[in-house]
Amino acid sequence: MENKWLLWATELQAIAQAGLAFSQDKYDLERFQKVRDIAISIVHEHTGVSHEKVRDLFASETGYQTPKVDIRSAIIENNKILMVREKADGAWSLPGGYADINTSVGESAKRECLEEAGATVIPRRIIAIHHGNRRNNLVFPYTIYKIFVECELTNMQFRENSETFEAGFFELDSLPLLSSSRNTREQIKMCFDAREQRVFEAVFD
Repeated sequence: MENKWLLWATELQAIAQAGLAFSQDKYDLERFQKVRDIAISIVHEHTGVSHEKVRDLFASETGYQTPKVDIRSAIIENNKILMVREKADGAWSLPGGYADINTSVGESAKRECLEEAGATVIPRRIIAIHHGNRRNNLVFPYTIYKIFVECELTNMQFRENSETFEAGFFELDSLPLLSSSRNTREQIKMCFDAREQRVFEAVFD
C-alpha cells in the first residue's frame, strides 16, 4: 500500500478529533491532544509543510471527522466531454469542486459548472461515487469522496473567473493534459460509457 504514513496519520487524527470532541476527563483530553500532535508531526516530516500549516489544514476541525465531498460534472455533447483548464496546475478537469454545506449534489454540480465553465446544466443521474484517495492517488490528509454526475447542457458562455483559464470539449481519444488529482482518463472513459448506456449502474467503492 502506498503512503502508509498518510493513512496512519489520518487515522490518528480522526481518533484524536473524536476523542477531543466527546471526552470529559482532562487526562484523556491531554492524551488525545498528544495523539493529534503526533499525527501533525508525521505529516510535517513527510511533506516539509510547517506544523502551523498542517494544523490549519489538517487538524483544526472539531467533532467527528467525516469525508469531504468532491462533485464532478460530466457533460457530453456530440461525443465530446466538457472540460476546464485549472488555474491551480494548468491541467484540465471536469467542472467541479467541494460541495458546499446546505446544498445538494445537484445544486453543487450546477454551481460549479456555471462558475468554472459558464455552463448552465440540468443534473440527470449519478455515474459513480469513488474513494478519491484510492482512485486518484491523492496525497491529502483526509478522505475524499468523488461523485460524478451526468448533466445535460442547456446553455454555455465561458466567463473569466478565479479558478479556470478556459473551457472546451474533447473527444476521449484526444484528451488534454489531465489534472489527475481531480480526474483520470479511466474516470472520464467511465463517463462516456455511462452516456452510451440508457441504463447504467452507478459505480461505487
